[in-house]
Amino acid sequence: MFELCTIGHITLDKVQTTQSIKFMPGGTAFYFTKALKNFDLKYLLITAVARSEQYIIDELRSEGQEVMALDSKHTVYFENIYPENMDHREQNVLNTADPFTADLMPPVHAKIFHLGPLLHTDIALSLIRDLSSRGMVALDVQGLLRYIKDKKVFYKDWDDKESVLKYISILKANEFEMEIITGTKDIEKGARYLADFGVKEIVITNGSKGSLILADKHFYKLPALKPVNPVDTTGCGDTYMAGYLYKKLKGSDIEECGLYGAAMATLKIQSFGPFSGNAEDVENILRTSVIEPS
Repeated sequence: MFELCTIGHITLDKVQTTQSIKFMPGGTAFYFTKALKNFDLKYLLITAVARSEQYIIDELRSEGQEVMALDSKHTVYFENIYPENMDHREQNVLNTADPFTADLMPPVHAKIFHLGPLLHTDIALSLIRDLSSRGMVALDVQGLLRYIKDKKVFYKDWDDKESVLKYISILKANEFEMEIITGTKDIEKGARYLADFGVKEIVITNGSKGSLILADKHFYKLPALKPVNPVDTTGCGDTYMAGYLYKKLKGSDIEECGLYGAAMATLKIQSFGPFSGNAEDVENILRTSVIEPS
């Protein structure tokens, strides 16, 4: 059995900021997997790419990660455009990949399955239901709110949430996604709304304002850590959850998990591409970092 299994597409990403334009692999599956490569964890990635992007899988395997790659006609291609305020971005989708379904999924078991859909068609309800019988299911909700029209990404409420949320143990959203799915800007009210569907643990990230976690009817308000020189926020939420779930699997409490995730996200934002540090780097920034006021 694996401790953690991530399921999601790897993308081709174009990242445009006010300072530069970069081309790189991306997506929850990629950022999550890269973030954990130097950590002591029995980990598996299940993804899907076109044959032309097999080199990305080869690179991950060369770094010691175990990867199951399903066939797909295309690889997802995202264009991410960031204004000066890097808490928000404009997205375009230039290609999509084949969805993950229960009949295509290998008979894998894990303590936690982390689902990272990028679009609302990525993961079938039947698969989520099936995975919940094999282990705990964590979900990054952003992709299930994303729809495409004329290659532009737009967001709307998730039609199947009542059917799916009862199978979710841990749900992660940012403040924008939470408002779409709950209809409120009040983060605590929105978290309670999600908990009423049966979700055990709700993690709401809010950029430089930190994060809020609801677990066992108790709220944990956690600060962000101030980066020295922020240059690229792509994948920060994925990196946060990589740290959060890693610490959870190691038996840490909610506050320790949240601060650890925040520290990893802070390190990631200071460079382009995915997090590449290790546990020592995270512990160092937790000792020395400036806490952002919430």
